[in-house]
Amino acid sequence: MNVWIAIAATALGCYALKLGGLVTPQRVLADPRVRRFTDLVPVALLTALVAVQALAHGKALELDGPRLAGLGAAVAALLLRAPFLVVLAVAAGTAALLRLVF
Repeated sequence: MNVWIAIAATALGCYALKLGGLVTPQRVLADPRVRRFTDLVPVALLTALVAVQALAHGKALELDGPRLAGLGAAVAALLLRAPFLVVLAVAAGTAALLRLVF
C-alpha cells in the first residue's frame, strides 16, 4: 500500500507544480531574476542528467572508460557544431567501438 501512497503523492505534487506555473502572475514571470532562473534551470538539469548517466552505476561512482570517451566525443562534436543526431551517433559509436575493442 505504501507504493500507491507514494504514487498518489507524486502525482499530486506534479499537478500542483503544473498548476503553480499556470497561476503565477505575469508580473512575477517578467522579473529579470525569474527569467534568468528559468533560462538556466533546463541547462542545469540536463547537465546533472548527463553526469549521472555517464559517471554513476547505481549508487556508486564509476569511471567507465568507454562511457567517458563517448562523452568526450559528444563534447567534441558539439564544439564543432554538429547536429544533435550526429552528436548522439558519434558518442554511441565511440563508446561501442571501445567496448568492442576492450
